[in-house]
Formats: sequence, structure tokens, C-alpha cells
Amino acid sequence: MPDPLSVASGISAAGALASLWQLRRRALRAEAEIAHLQAELAAERHAASHDPLTGLPNRRAFYRIAAALLTDAGGQPLIAVVIDLDDFKQINDRYGHAAGDQVLVCVAQRLTAFAGDNLVARLGGDEFAGLLATPTVDRRWIDHATRRLCEAMAAPIPLAGRNLRVTASVGLAPVTGPTQLAEALSAADAAMYRAKGVAARRAPRQLTETPRLAEC
Repeated sequence: MPDPLSVASGISAAGALASLWQLRRRALRAEAEIAHLQAELAAERHAASHDPLTGLPNRRAFYRIAAALLTDAGGQPLIAVVIDLDDFKQINDRYGHAAGDQVLVCVAQRLTAFAGDNLVARLGGDEFAGLLATPTVDRRWIDHATRRLCEAMAAPIPLAGRNLRVTASVGLAPVTGPTQLAEALSAADAAMYRAKGVAARRAPRQLTETPRLAEC
């Protein structure tokens, strides 16, 4: 006949194991719930600071990140960049807003590739901005970087079975100190509008289509 104490001890041990198993399940569920809430919070923070179409930082995030970069620059020269597409409304009018979105995504990808690890953002509409670390801020370097960026933006974009060439006006200006971001962006914006005016006076701008030859 089994010893009653042994039976009671076995039942108690089994009950303890069951309780531990239930506690473990509850702990795992709690951990999963916390991870889910953290992921939702991270997604909400990302959505609040990034453009949903291009994935680039938005205007608010650009100014916040740029301010931090300028504080920690350690004297390294920085250049503010402003980009505005030329006659972007024509794309939406002729091909539709989905095509316009595709162009904006492609422009964002090209700007990101040009900037490398530097900060770039979509400020809104067809306007983009960046903050580039540079070896120098002399006029020759700025002119060279402006030409390269304009060429990158003007490369054909595949759209609905054709290649569409869209030009952009670009302005660059040096940032002279941690508190001078607004002034530098204003100077870059003014340079961009001067470039837009010069291009408009040279010849009327039109969208150019060619057979599809390249991929974005």
C-alpha cells in the first residue's frame, strides 16, 4: 500500500510543476505582449518622423537630426542641399499621381545614393534637402557637386514602358556654424531658385520621353 506521505508529496510536487509551467507560459505571453507593444511604438515613432512614400526623414525629423549633427560635427565642413523638381506638375497631369509618386521615389533613391551616409530628407511635395559632410566648402567643390547632383537627377526614369527624363534645380550652401542651419538652407534655397530661373530662360522645359533603356 502506498505511503500516504509519499503520495501527498508526489501530488504536491506535481502541483508545483504545473504552477511553474503556468507561470512560465504567463511570462512568455507577457514578454510577447511587451515586444509587440515596443514594435508598435517603434513603428509609430518611425511613421511620425519619416515620409510614408519615400521612407526618408520628413521635414520635422530633418531639422532635429541636422541640429544634432551640427552640434557633433567637430569642425568638419558641412553643406546644406535643397532640391526641387522642375515642372513636376506636368508629370501628375500627364501620367497620373501614381507615376508622380514613382518619380519621387526614384529621386529619393538617387539622392540617398549620392549622399551616402549623410542626412537626406523629403521636406514635402517635390522638395528634398540634405546635409553633406565635405572635405572643403570652396566654390569649385560646390559647383562640381551641384553639377553631379543635377546629372544624377536627370538620368532617365523608367515609367510605363518608357524612360522619362525629369530635371531638378539644385542649390548648395555651406553651413558656417551649429546655429546657422536655417541661414544655410535659405541660401541653398535661393541658389536653387536662381538655377531654376536660369534654366527657364534658356529654353522652355518639357518632359522628354525615350524608349525604355534603363532601370532606376
